[in-house]
Amino acid sequence: MWTQNYFPVAHSLFWSALVAALPIAALLYAIGIRRVAAWESSVIGLIAALVVAVAAYRMPARLAIDSALYGAAFGTFPIFWVIFWAIVLYRLTEETGKFEILKDSISHLTPDRSLQALLIAFAFGAFLEGAAGFGTPVAVAAAILGGLGFSAFYAASICLLANTAPVAFGSIAIPLVTLAATTGLPLAELSKYVGRLCAPVSFFIPAYLILVMAGRRELGRVWPAALVCGASFAGTQFVISNFVGASLTDILSSLAAVVSMVLLLRVWRPNGAAARVDSGYQLREIAAAWSPYLLLVVFILAWSSDAVKTLLNQASISFGWPGLDRMILQVPPVVPKVTPYGAIYRFRYLVEAGTACCFASVVSAALLRVRPTQFVKLIGRSAVQLKLPFISITAVLALAFVMNYSGATGTLGLAFAATGKAFPYFSAMLGWLGVFLTGSDTSSNALFGNLQKVTATTLGFNPALMASTNSAGGVMGKMISLQSIAVAAAAAGLKPQEEPALFRFTLKHSILLASIVGMLATLYSYT
Repeated sequence: MWTQNYFPVAHSLFWSALVAALPIAALLYAIGIRRVAAWESSVIGLIAALVVAVAAYRMPARLAIDSALYGAAFGTFPIFWVIFWAIVLYRLTEETGKFEILKDSISHLTPDRSLQALLIAFAFGAFLEGAAGFGTPVAVAAAILGGLGFSAFYAASICLLANTAPVAFGSIAIPLVTLAATTGLPLAELSKYVGRLCAPVSFFIPAYLILVMAGRRELGRVWPAALVCGASFAGTQFVISNFVGASLTDILSSLAAVVSMVLLLRVWRPNGAAARVDSGYQLREIAAAWSPYLLLVVFILAWSSDAVKTLLNQASISFGWPGLDRMILQVPPVVPKVTPYGAIYRFRYLVEAGTACCFASVVSAALLRVRPTQFVKLIGRSAVQLKLPFISITAVLALAFVMNYSGATGTLGLAFAATGKAFPYFSAMLGWLGVFLTGSDTSSNALFGNLQKVTATTLGFNPALMASTNSAGGVMGKMISLQSIAVAAAAAGLKPQEEPALFRFTLKHSILLASIVGMLATLYSYT
């Protein structure tokens, strides 16, 4: 049995916190300064975390390695499991030609540029974020806008700005699943608070997009569309996240925004807008193109019911991680009393959202008459496409678990407690920094989620609210992460030398929006 020590360096919180932050500093140096690839940066951060755990915290090497393997296992299943099948579903629509019909069904709703931006960058991008996430919405939406004639810089920047409202619930809510796993807090509670933090921002993001990209006069011309788009998305986001669950929040919110916009365009058209151009596809062809994502909604809804969960959970396997479960003691002030640190791995292979996505993919392939051999090859190509993201995801989760089990996260939490009454605001900025460094709200939650919980408990704030603030504040850092910048630039056709300009453009908006989340968190904390 090994006992955590939160002041391993000279018995000082200050020096111990500096050493505890070295893995994060390694990530910052690799990604922010050396501009090393995400997967390589994750491995560098993991190595730094292992060195700090063993050399500074005197954690037995066996326990350090076991905690890294435990984190990597969680990164593989359920995290990578849901990402993998979400990408398979997307590639299925792409390789069967249905994605072109799907794209056409949106772009032909209106020829007006501002309305197309709201439909594609915001609403459709949010749908892709909810279904796949991890760069897919920015890449796809930017490519569509470029194909519709938008300038490369406009297409890239507006998609980066739009990809804020849905990120916390992206990829079937995998950031919040990760947050719940690393903090031990209920997923439903986290979903509720993230919805309350994100919905007010989501409400004005469509208007903000038009204002930033085209000015007040253009916003005055299309304000009914911006209002309807924002209100329908934000209202649905709030209701679903608070009363239904996290998994379908993005998908249903984006569909609500699309439907509301379609209904509005039947009775209203902005001044100077040309008449609507009918799509060249029949209704049954459009329905077939959308069927994979409609099936995804059906399966996720089924998987969300208590009766189905209870049935599927009977096949789950749970076990204490060998050599790690209850082999470490957490001590005050991080916990109220000396407590064995559990490490229970739950292999819920049927009940996870990724399995629902798998079923949707298989049924969609059958409905779209994809041959079994063709489908297997598609799965193989998806696996090859995701090999580097797999390394990145598992390495970052391993890094987070090593920091948690070594006590480094506890040290940083105690250090952040020194911010006192201002912590709710800085809680959002910490999440923002995490996504800027890692490019992923999931990774930021894995890195800092437990830190937020520890600090909130120390200061007397609501742990679920502060952990949720990490995720909500983090989404505002997505637009300035180097990965997102590179994806948007490549998809829109920007030259590499134009990327710094894109970063400078999004930086000020990113800081502003993260600050708004921080102020909302402060308001909720004191009311």
